[in-house]
Amino acid sequence: MRHGTVGIPPRRLRVGLVVVTAVGLAVAGIGTSVWNARASAEAAPRSAFVRIQDVAPNVRTPQVLPTGSTGVFTVDCGTNGNRKFSPDNPVAQPGVKNGAQHVHDFVGNLSISAESSDSSLEESDTTCRNGDRSSYFWPVVRIDRKANVMAPDVSGTPTVSCPSVAGRLPAVPQQARAEVDRNLALLGQQVAEANQRLAATRGQGGPDFVNNAILGPLRSKRIATLDRIAIAIGRTGPRPTGLESLADCDLSYDGAHAGHAARRTSRGQASTPLAVTPTVNCPTVRDRLPGVPAQALDEVNRNLDLLDKQIAEANQRLVATQGQGGPNFVSNAILGPLRDKRVATLDRIAIAIGRHAARPTALESFAQCALTNGGGVTATPGGASPAPTASPSDLPGVVGPNLEIAGNVGGIVRPASVTIEYRGNAVDRVVPMPKFLKAIVGDAKPTSRGPANARATWTCSGFTDRLSAKYVICPAGSQVMRVHNFASCWDGRNTDSANHRDHLKFADPVTGACPSGTVAVPQLRITIAYDIPRSVQKKGQYQLDSFPEENHNPFSDHNDFANVNSTETMARIAACINAGGRCR
Repeated sequence: MRHGTVGIPPRRLRVGLVVVTAVGLAVAGIGTSVWNARASAEAAPRSAFVRIQDVAPNVRTPQVLPTGSTGVFTVDCGTNGNRKFSPDNPVAQPGVKNGAQHVHDFVGNLSISAESSDSSLEESDTTCRNGDRSSYFWPVVRIDRKANVMAPDVSGTPTVSCPSVAGRLPAVPQQARAEVDRNLALLGQQVAEANQRLAATRGQGGPDFVNNAILGPLRSKRIATLDRIAIAIGRTGPRPTGLESLADCDLSYDGAHAGHAARRTSRGQASTPLAVTPTVNCPTVRDRLPGVPAQALDEVNRNLDLLDKQIAEANQRLVATQGQGGPNFVSNAILGPLRDKRVATLDRIAIAIGRHAARPTALESFAQCALTNGGGVTATPGGASPAPTASPSDLPGVVGPNLEIAGNVGGIVRPASVTIEYRGNAVDRVVPMPKFLKAIVGDAKPTSRGPANARATWTCSGFTDRLSAKYVICPAGSQVMRVHNFASCWDGRNTDSANHRDHLKFADPVTGACPSGTVAVPQLRITIAYDIPRSVQKKGQYQLDSFPEENHNPFSDHNDFANVNSTETMARIAACINAGGRCR
């Protein structure tokens, strides 16, 4: 695979990508007619592919006013050469291991996982050359040369999957323990009621029924309950922030996973097995502690944060040492030392609580960690200890050398290039993004949630004046490309929101102006290019990883971002953009 910048003129890359209404109509058709008629996770049909020459130009750039900003700051974070793949989505589904049910390419932050905290991200190493510790991730593209053969069945009953809350809380004060426990139980009851309604109403309503009648009301209930938990803790301790990011729930199709391990041997194997980077899986501690005396809260919280950082450091070391040592290297050099650190930290937590209340016992039993998401590999030091028990919110991980999961099969294609740009606003100067800002563009589930948030992203090099909601067939010598343009109008207050979208809005597609009540921040654009054989394109044998019910719908393309740029770097990015520069 080739690396570096995409081989097209820079002026093409800098064009503002705003899709006109006609494309929106075509997009809606893809999202609702083709895919709703398909009941099982099968390869994308030939009708999901289009010659790029048959797509009319539909991208235009708003006229830049004298008050606008025209600069571009480019970041080089590589093409995932370190093979950091994961079905986690730390932005949309924090705390849910394997929550995406499809595999992502990750560049930037080396330690990020579903369980990452902001503080652990801040201390991670990165693949970005300028030291940017942000995380950028998107669904992988695969080549499946047996497309439309032995389609896996995912017609089983879906269930509601929500982020775990108990394992993400800070130390709970003694005085708040009972109230917090009541609300945690209520969260469980709300999910149970949603699952009952899901089963009772299966097949009812249109494509938006589940989102509007079940998931939407559940999100509202969870927001209120999470707020009560934060208030209860905040009365006698530091009030937790960001709990609203745990409000959003999704559907899990167990039928997609149930027979997957048996099916995978019938598919084409990767010619060279992928040495996927596994992640560390440790027992949760936050949800195992008793109420903490007020005098011990700060010390316990410091050590809980330290446990998170220790996991992040271990995940980072797994990336940095791939292929090193013998069969016991990971156990002896990573998991063993991690266990020792956790034993010491857990002991400090027990001592801190024990100075003012009954000392908790058996915390050391939570010190042992294991590996997951390693192509089916699970390891513990010496092989003597069992892997940590999965959280109720966890979903099955990847299996086999192709990292297959839930109907996503075939060899993963490494990008030929990834171009990450921070860009200006046609009307205003930009202000720096806040640290730890989370953002999503596109929608992984346009079939079940409707097409409102979905975006056309597919194009070919030399044709970036047009974007398609279908997979593209490019002329000879042209690369398949995906272009993701993030929202860039910030509410000025929040780094995340309950649906992970409300804190950021898109600029007006005609004028480029931000909506009232928002301010312009640097617009993130990520352009991913692939060298996919033209014969594969013409046969319809490349496809996007997706949730099983989306059946590799090209309109389900999406991209996620967590800003971990330093305050100084983000200020430099904004200054470059406002000055009209071209910076790195």
